[in-house]
Amino acid sequence: MDIGKRIVVHRLFEIDGVELEFEEDALRQIAKEANERKTGARGLRAIMENVVMDLMYEMPSDEYMSKCLITKGVVTGEEEPIITYSDKPR
Repeated sequence: MDIGKRIVVHRLFEIDGVELEFEEDALRQIAKEANERKTGARGLRAIMENVVMDLMYEMPSDEYMSKCLITKGVVTGEEEPIITYSDKPR
């Protein structure tokens, strides 16, 4: 199981029926930022939550959202998450 499956925010998405996936480069960028801030595990969590905060509010109202992919560009603020939609509501 990769780190993306073990994080708290992953479980929050799972509860709403949306698969959350982090690309390897995104996870490395999150770890790099936490290391630069010297914040440890709490910093990792805070950075991850910041990355998906808007999605956590948007997700419950969008019944067709089925998957969300977080890339390095999302973590650095240069890109939007890649959202996959289903043709059936969750």
